[in-house]
Amino acid sequence: MRDFPDWIRFPVADRVDLAMRWVLTNMGWFFDWVGDVGLRILIAVERTLLFIPWWVAVIGVGVLAWRAIGSKRSGIAMAVLLFMVGAFGYWPHAMNTLSVVIVAVAFSITLGIPLGILMAWNNSVRNVLTPILDAMQTMPSFVYLIPALMLFGLGRVPATFATVIYAIPPVIRLTNVGIREVPTAVIEASTAFGADRWNLLFDVQLPLARPSIMVGVNQTTMMALAMVVIGSMIGNRGLGMEVLLAINRVNIGQGFEAGISIVFLAIIIDRITTAFARAKRVEVVTSEDDETEATEEAQKESSKSLSDSPGLAG
Repeated sequence: MRDFPDWIRFPVADRVDLAMRWVLTNMGWFFDWVGDVGLRILIAVERTLLFIPWWVAVIGVGVLAWRAIGSKRSGIAMAVLLFMVGAFGYWPHAMNTLSVVIVAVAFSITLGIPLGILMAWNNSVRNVLTPILDAMQTMPSFVYLIPALMLFGLGRVPATFATVIYAIPPVIRLTNVGIREVPTAVIEASTAFGADRWNLLFDVQLPLARPSIMVGVNQTTMMALAMVVIGSMIGNRGLGMEVLLAINRVNIGQGFEAGISIVFLAIIIDRITTAFARAKRVEVVTSEDDETEATEEAQKESSKSLSDSPGLAG
C-alpha cells in the first residue's frame, strides 16, 4: 500500500518519441537546411574573430572596457585577462567559444525582445509564456541537448540551438518587466500628443525600458557562456571541449587552464555589458530629470507671463 500502484501509468515518453519520429520524417529537410545555414553563420563569425590579430583584440577590449566602465585600471585589467587566455594557449578555442556565444545571444535577442514586447502588450500572451519560461529556467540544462542532438546531430549547430533555448528567458522576462514599468503618466502624455502604438513603443517605452533590457542581455550572455561548456558534450569544440577532455583524462592542469579561461571571458563580458546597462540607466534618469526641470521652468514662465498680463492685473 505504501508503493505507488504499477497499473497507473501515463506513457508520455512513448508519445514524445512518436512525435519526434514524425518530425524527423516529415520535416527533416527543414532542420537540415537550418543546420546548414547555422553552420555557415558560425564558421563566418569564427573566421572573422580569428582574422583579427590577437594584439588588436586585446587592445580593443581594453579600450572598450575603459570607455564603458570609465576606469583605465578596469580597461587594463580586462585586456590582461584576455591576454592570459592567449598565454594559456587557448586563443583559437576561445574564439570558437565566442563565436557560439555571439550567434546564440544574437538569436536570443532577436527572438526574445519581440516576445517580451508581446508579453507586455497582451496579458494573454504573458499568461501563456510565463509557465513556459518557468519550465525553461528550471529544467536541467542537459535536457536541452536531447532534442538538439536529435534534430541537428553532433556539432556546433545543436550546441547553439540548445544554448538559445537555455539563455533566452532572461531577455524575454526583463523586456516585459521594463516595458510594464514605464510610468503610466508618461504613456498618457505621449498618447495625448498623438503618439500611436508604434511611436509609443519606439520613442517612449523602449528607451525607458532600455536599462532593464540591457540587464536581460547581460544575463542572457552569461547563461549562453555557461551553456557552451555543456554543449561540448554533443560535439561543440572550444574551451568547453578542453574542459571535457580534462575531466575524461583526469588532467587537473589542463582543466584548470581551460576553466580559468572561461572565467576570464565571463568576467570580461559581464563587466562590459553591465557597464553599458548602467550607462543607459544613468542616461534615462538624466533625461527624465532634464524633462522635469524643463517642465517646471515652462510652468514658471507661464505663471510669470500670466501675472504680468495687463488684463489680469486690472
